[in-house]
Amino acid sequence: MIETFVKAALTEDVGRGDLYALVEPAVDASAKIIAKSDGIVAGVKYIDVLAKLESFELTWLKNDSQSFIKGDVIATISGDSHTLLRIERTLLNMLLHASSIATLTRKYVDILEPYGVKLLDTRKTRPQLRVFEKYATRTGGAVNHRMGLDDSLMIKDTHLKTIDDLKSYIEKARKAIPFTANIEVEAETFEIAKEAMEGGADIVMCDNMTPEQITEIVSFRDKNFSHILLEASGNISLDTIESYAASGVDAISSGSLIHQANWIDLSMKMLSID
Repeated sequence: MIETFVKAALTEDVGRGDLYALVEPAVDASAKIIAKSDGIVAGVKYIDVLAKLESFELTWLKNDSQSFIKGDVIATISGDSHTLLRIERTLLNMLLHASSIATLTRKYVDILEPYGVKLLDTRKTRPQLRVFEKYATRTGGAVNHRMGLDDSLMIKDTHLKTIDDLKSYIEKARKAIPFTANIEVEAETFEIAKEAMEGGADIVMCDNMTPEQITEIVSFRDKNFSHILLEASGNISLDTIESYAASGVDAISSGSLIHQANWIDLSMKMLSID
């Protein structure tokens, strides 16, 4: 899967061929990837595949999940000049995209760490980039939520509009879905959360609630259904996530890890041409 992704990314950029290579023959060259801002490295697995496919030498000075600061050399590469210049943008785009997501994710993770609360990503990913982007959040320290609809059964507010009896639906679902699949119910009120717990849900997502509302649900869970996991979600930001962590939930999910990640600054500099 990684190889297919990398080949497609390279083909998208190169097209029918690099016009630069039509002018002069290739020469031996080397380059370094330099950080022009601070961040967390992600993308190594993908760029290793690119190096193998395009036959250039690659040495990592920083690896996946490691931090870097402005001015650090993240990697050095060597090979013929045509190859290095052809793969430059594909390499940087993968490294920038993944590292930017990992960098933002790590900020969230650092806030949650004292509370022992897991940070989860969501399915709010760019089309065809889900595996890549969820790899980036995982590299930043998050735990992957569902990769797709077939991972677990999540009953969202839209589903609830079609269900007359939640308990009966969950009982039927247990017989239809795989034995290892969990059932999660999205709740926007205390009443729905209570109904989901009494109906046999494995996980209840407290969606778009205040920390105070979630604290009340945590208290009810602890007294009556201690085996059920609670997840908080819905417009939770870096500024507010600590208050949600303090509510006592087991996990917090956020789509912003991906769709709010601003690109950091990395560049490739040629070192020598022999």
